[in-house]
Amino acid sequence: MEKFKEANDANEIIGRFGLGFYSAFMVADTVEIQSLSYQDGAEPAHWTCDGSTSYEISTGTRTTRGTDIILHINDESTEFLSQARLQDILDKYAKFLPIPIRFGTKTSSEPDGEDEEGKPKYKSVEVDNIINNTNPAWTKSPSELKDEDYLAFYRELYPYSMDEPLFWIHLNVDYPFNLTGILYFPKVKNELEIQRNKIKLYSRQVFITDEVKDIVPEFLMLLHGVIDSPDIPLNVSRSFLQADSNVKKINSYITKKVADKLNEIFKTDRKGFEEKWTDIGLFIKYGMLSDEKFAEKASDFCLVKNTNNASFTIKEYYEKVKDIQVDKDGNIVYLYTHDAAQQDGFIQTALNKGYDVLVLDGPLDTHFTSYLEQKGGEKVQLKRVDADVIDKLIQKMRRSNFHYPKRNQKNFGSFRKSDFASGYES
Repeated sequence: MEKFKEANDANEIIGRFGLGFYSAFMVADTVEIQSLSYQDGAEPAHWTCDGSTSYEISTGTRTTRGTDIILHINDESTEFLSQARLQDILDKYAKFLPIPIRFGTKTSSEPDGEDEEGKPKYKSVEVDNIINNTNPAWTKSPSELKDEDYLAFYRELYPYSMDEPLFWIHLNVDYPFNLTGILYFPKVKNELEIQRNKIKLYSRQVFITDEVKDIVPEFLMLLHGVIDSPDIPLNVSRSFLQADSNVKKINSYITKKVADKLNEIFKTDRKGFEEKWTDIGLFIKYGMLSDEKFAEKASDFCLVKNTNNASFTIKEYYEKVKDIQVDKDGNIVYLYTHDAAQQDGFIQTALNKGYDVLVLDGPLDTHFTSYLEQKGGEKVQLKRVDADVIDKLIQKMRRSNFHYPKRNQKNFGSFRKSDFASGYES
């Protein structure tokens, strides 16, 4: 402990004091170790302990270099003798370790010459069952990978997923912090389900956690994928993690990369972006409502749709209606519906007036209408199309009870104030 008091990196003490090893006694009554050193002339050792403060060491039986750790499972933990249970654990914690992990053997086929007709023959052989991918996609350069490689890795991460991702972002930065990873955009549609175990955190390919809410902004937890960084502290309190400078930088970097990727897709393939809007619109609106920096960038590619299913950016829509849907006080009124079928009569009345009606019927649109009104400027107002008759929703200057004045016979073309029965009325 004295040695590590001055260590700059708190992570250095992890794994130094055997805590991981002693967790074996959570499931075992007795633990044995048979070990033989690589050094010439070394003798095998046998260590045994029942979890108490005493242990025994004697001459071992191992004849080749290496170590066996043998757990005598207690009655309450026999689930860990199940191959399926062990496979689940290995898939979660060892799937991408940088060294191969063998879990028993499996049957494979290999070429075995040719048959009488000259066709290749195969034979069944038992081979090591290597359960991990030591060189996963996120450890490679983006230039090495094709679309099919990213899709194959997604299926490796989520073998039971029915849908393929819409697109993805490859994170790869080594300054001012080290971060790699791949984040996938799933089809979110109109279901706001934040599945907190879909982004997995690794450190040098060692699985750490799937609880990343203190590392990435909450709205980004709608994404799937992997992030790997040795610069994220692993053994500190949540408050310390939130205050850590590297975590803050990583948080900002990921947000920027996501926004830049969406903006790139919007600019290079607007039609494709509009077609994906049903699947990603909820994600973008959620990000804009919860993260101010993301909102600044997203305002350039966030779309709104009208009852004719036409799409506009927020700026484009402002330009579309600013000269038409303006009331007597100079306010620009956005009309919207949250149920187009039920409010069709009101919508048709507005359309007959030459007005446009937005469709805002998503689970977040109650909040998003407030956002549009707040960010649209002092003169932008949002009004539900069925809130009143259309002439009251957008009140115009109008004449009423106006009588032409009597002409002064003595001075044609001039009028007296008393000639007017009434004037303009607003």
